[in-house]
Amino acid sequence: MMLRLLSAALLTIFSFVHVAHAQSVRIKDLVEFEGVRSNDLVGYGLVVGLNGTGDGLRNSPFTEDIMSNILERLGVNVTGEQFRPRNVAAVLVTARLPAFARSGGQIDVTVSAIGDAKSLLGGTLIMTPMNAADGQIYAVAQGTVIAGGVEAEGDAAKVVQGVPTAGVIPSGARVEREVDFDFSQLSSLRLALREPDFTTAARIEDVINRSIGRRAATMNDAGTVTINLKQTGARSPARAVVTIENLTVEPERKARVVVDQRSGTIVMGSDVRISRVAVSQGNLTLRIEEAPLAIQPNPFSEGETVVVPRTGAAIEEEPGIGLALVPGGTSLSEVIAGLNALGVSPRDMIDILKSIKAAGALHADFVVM
Repeated sequence: MMLRLLSAALLTIFSFVHVAHAQSVRIKDLVEFEGVRSNDLVGYGLVVGLNGTGDGLRNSPFTEDIMSNILERLGVNVTGEQFRPRNVAAVLVTARLPAFARSGGQIDVTVSAIGDAKSLLGGTLIMTPMNAADGQIYAVAQGTVIAGGVEAEGDAAKVVQGVPTAGVIPSGARVEREVDFDFSQLSSLRLALREPDFTTAARIEDVINRSIGRRAATMNDAGTVTINLKQTGARSPARAVVTIENLTVEPERKARVVVDQRSGTIVMGSDVRISRVAVSQGNLTLRIEEAPLAIQPNPFSEGETVVVPRTGAAIEEEPGIGLALVPGGTSLSEVIAGLNALGVSPRDMIDILKSIKAAGALHADFVVM
């Protein structure tokens, strides 16, 4: 009876793991549709109303130039005037114009100081035109900056939390020009895979053709699938995208190991494999200490104080673990179990993985961040 229950439990666990591994993903989460993309915008503007935390105009002459230009456009003549306010800061304003954004719509903007301003907290961005790569103005930004940090300073101490020299303005820009692109006139549509793979592209082609009932999709290469919109039978390209984007596909991904040397983080995909290999690891520490000794002459005698150098040097080597056998991994759990058998820290594990990759025993892409 116990054997039957154990077999049933193992079968349930295996089925759950298999289903989790074979999880399908929507096509819209795997590809980019041609023409459905955002565009980057950038502008150069001025933030005013700062509480004495703005640019020093001696160190940031461009701030004075833009301030003079703004005042002259408003009818204030400042030619030859000497003014040194500390409540203004020159900034770069960035944003992304979403696909199909229409005139009058609003988008979020990010404001970043480019001078020696200490904080943008409480400032207001003055009307700033935002240009795209073609040099045309597509939006105009203005509004109160929400800074991402805080700064407090006294005579002998200073505390900074976050980044007070950068902030955001929610819905801070209004779209003034639309991107010249008519999606409804497309006769074919290209799907660009975010992670090109021949198997995934073939599966996308198959699932689209099965759903439509005719050959409308064609795989061009590992990163592109072309759809003949007339063959889909949809009333418009937008309707065809609605039919296609929610179809599910099981993606095929490359085995990959990603390590972050700064934090000691290691991430491994489920398809990572390690061949049978033996690993030895140990630490070598070199210590050099300086303890100079001052020798002084006797009281009331002639002579001078002399500093005699004293250096102590030692080499310490930890015993290490000897040779540890990492068996050939047939699954991610076995790979982790084999590496954990070495009993080393994550940072040492990164060096071990590098060495295993150099030895040709790690069968995965090794990405170092």
